[in-house]
Amino acid sequence: MTASSAPETAQHSPDPRATSPGLDYIRERGLGALADRMGIEVVEFERDRAVATMPVEGNTQPVMLLHGGAYVVLGETLGSMHANFVAPEGHVAVGIDINATHTGSATSGVVTGVCTPIKLGRSITVHEIVVSDDQGRRCSTVRITNFYKRVG
Repeated sequence: MTASSAPETAQHSPDPRATSPGLDYIRERGLGALADRMGIEVVEFERDRAVATMPVEGNTQPVMLLHGGAYVVLGETLGSMHANFVAPEGHVAVGIDINATHTGSATSGVVTGVCTPIKLGRSITVHEIVVSDDQGRRCSTVRITNFYKRVG
C-alpha cells in the first residue's frame, strides 16, 4: 500500500452503529496514521478485551507472507490503546517493552488480534495479543508492557 493509496482515518473507525464506552473512545481518539495505513479496524473494545482486524494484502514481505512487523504493529495498537483506555486519571500509557513470537504465516485474507490484559496495575500494564488468520490458526503472540506516565 502506498502513501497515496492510504485509506482515510474514518474508514477504519469502529462500525458507527455499534456503541460502547470503548468504541466511543476509539472513535474520538483514532488509531493513528500507521494503523490507518495498515488497514487496522477495531471491532470490539471493552475493559476486559479488545479485538481488531488487519488485511494481509498491502502488509506483506516480498515473499507474500504477512510481515512480522505488521503483527507487532497490530499488537502494539491494541495493547497501547487499551492501556490508555483504562489509564488512571492524569496519566498516559507509554510502551516500555514489546515482543512477539511468530508461530504461523498468514498469506491472504485478514488477521484478527485479540488483546487481553494480563496485569492492569497502578503504574504498569501488561497485555497479550493473540493474532490468528482467517482459519483461526495462531500466527503470532505479542506481549506489550506499558508504563503510566503522569501528564501535566
